[in-house]
Amino acid sequence: MTLGLRWKRFLAYFCTFVFAALHLGAQSTPPADLLVYGGTAAGVITAYSAAKQGLHVVLLEPGAHLGGMVTGGLSATDLGHFQIIGGYARAFYMSTAARYDVKNLDRPENWLSEPHIDEAIFNDMLREARVTVVLHRRIREHNGVTVEKRRVAALTTEDGESWHARVFSDCSYEGDLMAQAGVHYTWGRESSQEYGESLAGVRAHTPAHQFTWPLSAYDEQHRLYPEIDPGPLALAGSGDKEVQAYNYRLILTNDSANRLPFPHPEGYNRARFALLMRYIAEFQQHRGHAPRLKDFFNAVLIPNHKADFNNNGPISTDYIGHSWSYPEASFAEKATICQEHLLYTQSLIYFLSHDESVPETLRAEMNQWGLPKDEFGDTGHWPRQLYIREARRMLGAYMIRQSDLQTERTKSDSIGMGSYNSDSHNIQRVAMPDGTVQNEGDVQVPVQPYEIPYRSITPRRSEVENLLVPVCLSATHTAYSSVRMEPQYMIIGQAAGVAAALAVRNHMALQDISITELQRELRNEGSILHLQDELGSPAP
Repeated sequence: MTLGLRWKRFLAYFCTFVFAALHLGAQSTPPADLLVYGGTAAGVITAYSAAKQGLHVVLLEPGAHLGGMVTGGLSATDLGHFQIIGGYARAFYMSTAARYDVKNLDRPENWLSEPHIDEAIFNDMLREARVTVVLHRRIREHNGVTVEKRRVAALTTEDGESWHARVFSDCSYEGDLMAQAGVHYTWGRESSQEYGESLAGVRAHTPAHQFTWPLSAYDEQHRLYPEIDPGPLALAGSGDKEVQAYNYRLILTNDSANRLPFPHPEGYNRARFALLMRYIAEFQQHRGHAPRLKDFFNAVLIPNHKADFNNNGPISTDYIGHSWSYPEASFAEKATICQEHLLYTQSLIYFLSHDESVPETLRAEMNQWGLPKDEFGDTGHWPRQLYIREARRMLGAYMIRQSDLQTERTKSDSIGMGSYNSDSHNIQRVAMPDGTVQNEGDVQVPVQPYEIPYRSITPRRSEVENLLVPVCLSATHTAYSSVRMEPQYMIIGQAAGVAAALAVRNHMALQDISITELQRELRNEGSILHLQDELGSPAP
């Protein structure tokens, strides 16, 4: 073979190689040690924790911002027994407190901060840990996950790019990666018989956030008011596929220099509040005083003349009955549900601040507040994250149940602790046989600190060996109503990051890592794992 022919063949092979490499680069990324899907607070801490362990971590977020609810409106943090919050979760809240010259976390009010401050701290943490953060990358709706021999091999995003990693962590509120990986899951409410849970299923009596006098479900023409299900209410304790109400947690300000007036929403329909009009009209007769702002909102003051406005009372920001289809909805349907919730919220605020049927005193009180100029600038100053209190829940290696919160509170494989009430918001608003309207589904039952098992964030071994699920973890509706708090998601995320590092370093399935080693690493990073840890040496 002549030198010229050899040279031509070499050039042909070289060009083919370069073309293939460039083509591959356009379609696939170099493999990471850990790929985290979902930039929620759990996702941020999972990524941070793994990176601090030395892993190469990629964090994919479908939207434009990190932090989920922590940066999206939920500033009045659901703490419970806050002494059990340790590790990177406590470090995060110490960082937010420091922005206000607060030196400790010994009071609940010291844990409160503004969304833009929270987001800045999350971004700083990820930069410091050198996590690769990629925004605007949503999983492909169908065929978005490749599984080979019980291992997730790749996640494909909507732009056609494939992302490879040795371990994956689904930290989204929706659990789309988990679902597409073939992991079994559920949603809705189990019956009380399924796991022997007294708080499960349809509630026979729902005292909180309830109509406190017999209020008709029908108008003068005996037409059902809007936003009421005609019923009948199912038997107490029966299961269903309905999920607790979602809402937008509003950040409002009473600082005139930072306050924007509530705008007239496009699509506003006054008629949808006919039941609220009747409720307000009868309020003073039954409650002995004119309606006040606190009768409709739980407003918790946060720094710089702002407040986190949450649901309160029978008619408030919870859009009851409109979350049921969300867990299994398509991406387009989910977007519609989010927009419907936002329009409801905007309309409710506009109604209470402008409608002439609302007493002038209540309107005046409402108009002392407005949208903050310095929050949520790219979404019209309305919070950007719908509060998805519960969607899919994995059926994993261990199912957390009511008994794990009440009577069997210790776990040998504990990765952190929870302590907030069993707290489910109302699920439906129903016309009762006597013609009155009732809300159903609210649960508010105190718990003592309990331990969260590592097995609850891993799928069954027979399904997937390299996937962690810190948010849509394995728990019944009753148990999830307590575990679902953002500090717990962060605590669990820290454990997920360490678990991923152990699996990568030891070339093993996540189900096979050493729990002793996992717990040792977590304690070294300040985590509080057991009841005796917290009681013996409470965190500062």
